[in-house]
Amino acid sequence: MEDAWVNWALLGASTIASQYMIAAIRAAQQGTVGWVVSGNADRAQEFAKTHEISQWTTSIADALADEAVQAVYISSTNEKHFAQVMAAIAAGKHVLCEKPLAMTAAQSAEMIAAAKVAGVTLSVNHHLRCAGSHRKIRELIASGAVGRVLSLRLFHAVHLPEHLRDWRLNAPRAGGGAIADLTVHNADTARFLLQEDPCTVVAEMSQSGMGNGVEDSVMSVWTMPSGVMVFSHESFTHPFTESGIEVHGTDGSIVAIGVFAQDPLGEITLVNRTGRIEVLFDKTEIYEAVIREFTAATRGRGVPAATGADGAKALLIATAVREAALTGVCQTISYGVVE
Repeated sequence: MEDAWVNWALLGASTIASQYMIAAIRAAQQGTVGWVVSGNADRAQEFAKTHEISQWTTSIADALADEAVQAVYISSTNEKHFAQVMAAIAAGKHVLCEKPLAMTAAQSAEMIAAAKVAGVTLSVNHHLRCAGSHRKIRELIASGAVGRVLSLRLFHAVHLPEHLRDWRLNAPRAGGGAIADLTVHNADTARFLLQEDPCTVVAEMSQSGMGNGVEDSVMSVWTMPSGVMVFSHESFTHPFTESGIEVHGTDGSIVAIGVFAQDPLGEITLVNRTGRIEVLFDKTEIYEAVIREFTAATRGRGVPAATGADGAKALLIATAVREAALTGVCQTISYGVVE
């Protein structure tokens, strides 16, 4: 039996909502978008008109008071996530929040606890968990295709598109900077692929041409409990490189290029004693999978691709990277507050 439709409210008239999430909601499980909320009335009205959304407002309370709204997608600036998530949970709505989940681990823990008490689903939009490329790499690792994993290299250095060069580059209080925007992706990717959590972190960060009061480039090394070493590189300032993942093991290597993306792109190669093997993977729409799995979780069937705890742990890792870069001291990560 097909699920009934899910009516969503969008908290944030954002680029990602416009380019990806509205279409994904409408494509999956007969989803509809009933509201859009923006602090700017003109923007909210224009966004609603452009995307054929029936109701718009500058008041989050208005949208959350609508009993027809079942789920909320939050894509506001990072410092607003905590208050908006807590308000949505208090209204009994299921929540899909953009990453990072919050500004601090304590906020994340409070969100997770509130969702549990309210009996609603809290998920973080770590969309790469739904990318066919990432799922194929995880499958290869689990199958023993590279033997025992020795190291993981994540390179997520990009050139920040001009239309996104606002608060991400100049507003630390809003959660700007490469760590909040990109390191959390790499943190979640490492956890997803290796199925374990980093225990120590060393790092360096810099302003290399675009950041104004925030870091625009960061490199860090993480140690996993198994002994796997992870190198993670994130930047806003690299116009001529490609993102990618390398997994190196005792029996082979996986080299994936162009896979840190919002679209199902990239190439995967398995290198072992027999040579280089092209690996095919599912290239269906990533965000539709996010919505399908989130919707199933709200119906009591499984869990979303990234739970609140997953988002909280990615934030803890990113926070440790920042602290290690600021102090020059190796950081040990404790996950107790969000376990």
